[in-house]
Amino acid sequence: MLDTPLSRTARLGPTDYWNDSCAVDELAYAIERGATGATSNPSIVLDVIGKEKAHWVPRVRELAAANPAWTEVDLTWAIIEEMAVRGASVLAPIHARESGRKGWLSVQTNPANYRNSALIVEQAVRFSGLAPNLHAKMPATAAGMVAEEEATARGVSINSTVSFTVPQALAAAEAVERGLRRFEASGGDPAEVVPIVTIMIGRLDDWMKVVVERDGLSVNPAALDWAGIAAFKRAYGIFKERGYRSRLLAAAYRHHLHWTELVGGDVIMTIPYPWQVRFNGSGIDPVARMHVPVDPNIIAELVAKIPDFGRAYEPDGLTPAEFDTYGPTVRTLRGFIKSYHDLQAAIRDIVLPNPDVRTA
Repeated sequence: MLDTPLSRTARLGPTDYWNDSCAVDELAYAIERGATGATSNPSIVLDVIGKEKAHWVPRVRELAAANPAWTEVDLTWAIIEEMAVRGASVLAPIHARESGRKGWLSVQTNPANYRNSALIVEQAVRFSGLAPNLHAKMPATAAGMVAEEEATARGVSINSTVSFTVPQALAAAEAVERGLRRFEASGGDPAEVVPIVTIMIGRLDDWMKVVVERDGLSVNPAALDWAGIAAFKRAYGIFKERGYRSRLLAAAYRHHLHWTELVGGDVIMTIPYPWQVRFNGSGIDPVARMHVPVDPNIIAELVAKIPDFGRAYEPDGLTPAEFDTYGPTVRTLRGFIKSYHDLQAAIRDIVLPNPDVRTA
């Protein structure tokens, strides 16, 4: 393993870092520097097709030719699944070395199904059968909470995503605990299930900045970059107090504090390749800071001036019925669903290229 700031992170506690992409070259870079997992979603799959055209364009055409009755949707999911399995195979040696506790790749269920728990569970069960080290990502919506319990009860390792708040993280962890108890009661071994609960810390920061501009608020701009970290650290403390078996994962990186402030915790950081390169070239020598609380003056200002921060920070700030309408949830679901349709369009352009455009 190369000695870099990110590889040194793992030496300061049980902290892991993942590659926030399933592109094989980026994944290889990350693994060489200590990464132990990876993530995928429609946006990432679309990006990987662009980066790995030499592999995926011929593969899409091959699948289309071999399966003439497949719809555009069928082809899209075939590529999503194949890309996930390809990435998971790169991580398989880590999965074996770590007795199944690490070496996972998270693949997202259809984001358009965020209101339908049965469809989410059906797809999650399918994903879990594709490779032994695939997490099924499902949204922290009202229906997602039901799906997370049911999928866990069937022995699926889930990753709760589209999640930004302490209430969402706690609800997901509780759903997993219920599922694990059911799985054990049915004869399953809970130790074989490796659940993850994500908080998209950068997207919570983004939302604070949107609200400040939308509502004409005057807030210390530096405080806005601490919103996601504050929520993550609050959730982490509660997870430890309650002994949840889910592990927290930080996502949506915007600046180096999203890395340095979480070092030393029993957590995962899924970091996009460009940020990995930036962090590794930063000259920063990380120290354990997960135990260091966010300045209470910053938290007090955010709570006092931005009600939506209080809803994200307080354990009872949102009910599950409110998860679907919370600002970052709506923005992220809309973005993921758009990317899903953009991905279908990209598949269409490969199979059915525009005849009005001259190609080489």
